[in-house]
Amino acid sequence: MSESRDAAGPVESAAAAIRAHVPVPPEALLVLGSGLGSLAEAVRDPVELPFESLPGFPATGVEGHAGKYVAGTLEGRRVLVQAGRFHAYEGHPAELVVRPIRIAAALGIGTAILTNAAGGINRQLDPGSLMLLDDHLNLMSLSPLAGPVQPGEVRFPDMSAPYDAELQELALQAALAEGIPLVRGSYVAVLGPSYETPAEVRMLERLGADAVGMSTVPEVITARASGMRVLAFSLVTNRAAGLSSDPLSHADVVEIGKSAGGKLEKILRRVVRALP
Repeated sequence: MSESRDAAGPVESAAAAIRAHVPVPPEALLVLGSGLGSLAEAVRDPVELPFESLPGFPATGVEGHAGKYVAGTLEGRRVLVQAGRFHAYEGHPAELVVRPIRIAAALGIGTAILTNAAGGINRQLDPGSLMLLDDHLNLMSLSPLAGPVQPGEVRFPDMSAPYDAELQELALQAALAEGIPLVRGSYVAVLGPSYETPAEVRMLERLGADAVGMSTVPEVITARASGMRVLAFSLVTNRAAGLSSDPLSHADVVEIGKSAGGKLEKILRRVVRALP
């Protein structure tokens, strides 16, 4: 029991620090992946909280991740935007990777909307394509729920439907209204930080993955364990290794994320506006 309280200490401390600046609880958490941070600039009456200003938080160390919270309103709804995230490949423990989700749960936020930059495995996914996550594969060799059960979480969360069907329908309607193609598919999370080899991509394709990345799944697992509703999108920034002759680079990932992120922003704005 004491281990559980100790592990929850940084979560409660950070949540208290956010409450001091944002006394009215946000309705939704928006997590922005590589190159997708422009949506944070659209928040009205913003309150910015750099990660390193919060108890127990280091700064982010990945290009394309601003490393801050922005609280305010978006499309008339109260939101907490997480511009950037922590990754296991940086050497962070799983507990830190998912700490922002646990903080959101501690703040009483009931909806998590996650985004990521991903490599396209499905051959219909060109760079710039958007994918609505229907399911996922966890090949990161870690679970954020390992260890003592954290306050407010269940030991064995049901993952038969990790992504909320009602929120998915809102996303599909938003994409249709904007005339933006949005396909449904499965995302596979790997540890990284190296990109996958062509042989690994062939394996992932046979396992049923449509896109591959190095984040999101631990956050989804934690959010579901906390009872949060989850919606997630991948912005495909490149074809996975072996499907294109072009070499892969993170700079290209960030650049495509910036150039194509406007499409995802339009969908997210409509989803936020229509949140139940």
